[in-house]
Amino acid sequence: MESSLASVGPKKFIGGHTMSALPRAVSLLRSATLEDGSVVDVEITGDTVTGVRPAGDASSAAASETLDLSGFVLLTAPAEPHAHLDKALSWDLIDPPMGDLGLAIESWKNYSATMTVESIADRARRAALMLLQNGTTAIRCHVDILSGDSPLRGVQALVQVRDELRELMHIELAALAGPTIPTEDIEAALDLGVDLVGGAPHLADDQSADLQRLLAIASRRGVGVDIHTDESLTGGYTLAELARTVRDWPESMPVTAGHCVRLGTLDLDEADAIIDEVLASDIGIVTLPITNLYLQGWQHPVSTPRGLTAVRRLLDAGVRLGAGADNVRDPFNPVGRSDALETASLLVTAGHLTVPEAYTAVSRGARLVMSLEPAGVAVGAKAELLAVRGANLTDVVANAPADRYVIHAGRLVAFSEVTHHTALPTRSIEPTELLLEKR
Repeated sequence: MESSLASVGPKKFIGGHTMSALPRAVSLLRSATLEDGSVVDVEITGDTVTGVRPAGDASSAAASETLDLSGFVLLTAPAEPHAHLDKALSWDLIDPPMGDLGLAIESWKNYSATMTVESIADRARRAALMLLQNGTTAIRCHVDILSGDSPLRGVQALVQVRDELRELMHIELAALAGPTIPTEDIEAALDLGVDLVGGAPHLADDQSADLQRLLAIASRRGVGVDIHTDESLTGGYTLAELARTVRDWPESMPVTAGHCVRLGTLDLDEADAIIDEVLASDIGIVTLPITNLYLQGWQHPVSTPRGLTAVRRLLDAGVRLGAGADNVRDPFNPVGRSDALETASLLVTAGHLTVPEAYTAVSRGARLVMSLEPAGVAVGAKAELLAVRGANLTDVVANAPADRYVIHAGRLVAFSEVTHHTALPTRSIEPTELLLEKR
């Protein structure tokens, strides 16, 4: 399958050799800088990294399968553990009110009644390819089961997009069922090929009852769950109940809780008790800074809370922690660049994580939450890789350069290059003058 991203540059010279249309097999990456500052050559066989050697020590490979990554930092490719591709890029179409979760839900429900399978698939496809262009090679997408006579339009569209992009990226689907969605519609979504049961029990009048309904469906079908959990700053919470209910579930039925905003507002002893329950059940937690920083706190004009889950305490406790972008330019968030580096930067700023911790949350951590095989620059790891022009990881996260190479399953599936033109000063400035200005 040839991606539309091939139009970025069907012919590009790297080391004097012509790059063919994408996707393209890659067996050798030369002179790549790693997070620790070392410069290496990376050998790839099929979809797996088979060698990591000091730069210049790798065996030769065909020119058409070699990338020179001098000046690029090579990283584990990001994974997006919590997307809404069916909603993405709809902000301008809906023109919704800002800053209210309830109004966002209402405006989305009204608009969704007008959507067709084709219109949903078109936006979802574009949103997925934007993520791929920026380096994300795996996505978990929550797809709404809609109200009305055709509740599975979104599911049908996302199954179609998943199949279309199968050779370019990994996509898995969770059925997002609100409290009023009939159980038979959730079952029908699973029959169409949805991978996980999802929902938002915190929106129900009886949160426990809706949570138990969703878990019962998943248990009966033998599939995992990914639940929108406690997405509010106040009120009740269900994370501990979720953890206790799935305590004995097998590894083949993974459990994920997204948002978990309420956890970040609890006192330390209460939060730590819930985190112990999460650890005991090995629940993966997904924090979503872009949307939760946007949606939460509008009712608090003074000392506005951050609206994130307890990322530091979860991480220090050893919980599987991933981070995602959640909504991109839809009623729940008017902005977003479909770039994991944006999410990582916000985790540093608002979550007080270190830069390496923040990038791990959007890459290795996200893959752990999604139960994907280990990937990155290590022998035996899957060749899911992102190379970004920069000096080091901090430089890459801070500046998010657009110059990138994206490798999925050992094949180059996207690359981007940017040319900058900046005016120079009319009079050259001597170094001594700059020094005096700084003083």
